[in-house]
Amino acid sequence: MPHLLIDDLLVEVVRKNIRTLRLSVHMPDGRVRVSVPLRTPDETVRELVTARRAWIRKHQATFAARELPARLQYESGELHPYQGQTYELQVHATAGPARVALQEPHLHLYIREDSTPAQREQALAAWYRQRLREQLPRLAARWEPVVGAQARTWAIRQMKTRWGTCNIQARRIWLNLELIKRPLPCLEYVVVHELTHLHERYHNARFWGLMDQFMPDWRQHKAELNRVHLRAADAD
Repeated sequence: MPHLLIDDLLVEVVRKNIRTLRLSVHMPDGRVRVSVPLRTPDETVRELVTARRAWIRKHQATFAARELPARLQYESGELHPYQGQTYELQVHATAGPARVALQEPHLHLYIREDSTPAQREQALAAWYRQRLREQLPRLAARWEPVVGAQARTWAIRQMKTRWGTCNIQARRIWLNLELIKRPLPCLEYVVVHELTHLHERYHNARFWGLMDQFMPDWRQHKAELNRVHLRAADAD
């Protein structure tokens, strides 16, 4: 991928069939990318980056201040999050199917004694997925009337770059599995955010005005949500 060194910033330049320039800063390392129309000269890229330098530095500083998730081995004694609380993991050997039980202050994982860290992670992820799936009907019932928009389909997947995403044409909303680890208001913020996209596709003044109307304290929840790295990227 071509790069430009602009002062002390290494900028990735992506030329493609678009009409406008788009500047973005990416987590976790603050990488700067500019997507530009095919025939855009380098000098135009330099002017854009120079003009937005303060904005770039602000976002890079925000990303640098966020906490990185601990590297987990899924062993007894580790702390694992669930809906904004942390629980001590206790791993128990069992001959039966893998299962998880929450008994404060512990999260009990029952799994084969010879299981690998990847298998223990998979078992815990299945439990997280089930917990989030159970909450979706209640979340939809609460927030769809507030927003005045209804998703046709709700789904869950592990995403590296977004907390949620909305296919407007299909009216399908995907939520990141990682949301079940964050406080409930953070999950609700993403639900409202994605439902709002059914009114407005872009993150423009109208979109944020609607967010103010539907969830006046959304900024607080967004800040809490983004306090910890989403492993690779930022919220949509």
